[in-house]
Amino acid sequence: MTEFWDEELFGPKENCTEYFEKYILSKIETPLFLGLDELDGLFPYESVAKEFLMLLRSWNGKAKVNTTWSKLKLAIAHSTESYIVLDSNVSPFNVGLAVELPEFTAAQVLELVEKHGLNWSATDVDGLMAMVGGHPYLVRLALYHIAQQDLTLQQLLKEAPTDAGIYREHLGRHLWNLQQHPELAQAFEQVIVSEHPVELKSMLAFKLNGMGLVNLQSDGVVLRHEHLYRPYFRSRLRRAV
Repeated sequence: MTEFWDEELFGPKENCTEYFEKYILSKIETPLFLGLDELDGLFPYESVAKEFLMLLRSWNGKAKVNTTWSKLKLAIAHSTESYIVLDSNVSPFNVGLAVELPEFTAAQVLELVEKHGLNWSATDVDGLMAMVGGHPYLVRLALYHIAQQDLTLQQLLKEAPTDAGIYREHLGRHLWNLQQHPELAQAFEQVIVSEHPVELKSMLAFKLNGMGLVNLQSDGVVLRHEHLYRPYFRSRLRRAV
């Protein structure tokens, strides 16, 4: 192993880069595709995540100017909610082609409803989407609990923006993240109390959008999932900031 990995002269990133270049990429004629799924699972481990993301970013840079490294094709799948803890200057997410998955349409939600064995009308679908939009996780969670007969749609909608509802973990996680970043919490409180688009610093808007709390518009940001987030965060953020 020492012929491939020299810990005395190089650190882990340098050794890994050297290994990829000398023993993998230089030996192949066809491109090598490297796919990383659920990379956001690494984000909470800040020191490790920073080093690994810097490594990926450096490889992306090499691929643009080096024939050998141009054989490496990277595809990374991740949740944007954890952008709050990332330094955009060292991550690879702003140097490649970003493909954002859209929310479900009403037709897709209705199809998912049918797959859960539920007999819903278009009005029922509209009621759920008025609360959570087409957010894949929130829609799926609702349909699962209703299909399991844990509660009715009416009960779900009544309890959704409270700590008694099925979204309490989702809401609580966002609240905790905001409480750890007072500047972000203050910015989001401006959005919560406003009925109109709010102009924020670009990085704050970027992070709130990545967390899924706001939508970006040309004249500012607006609250996403208003019937869920506004009643839940209005009083809690005032206590927190």
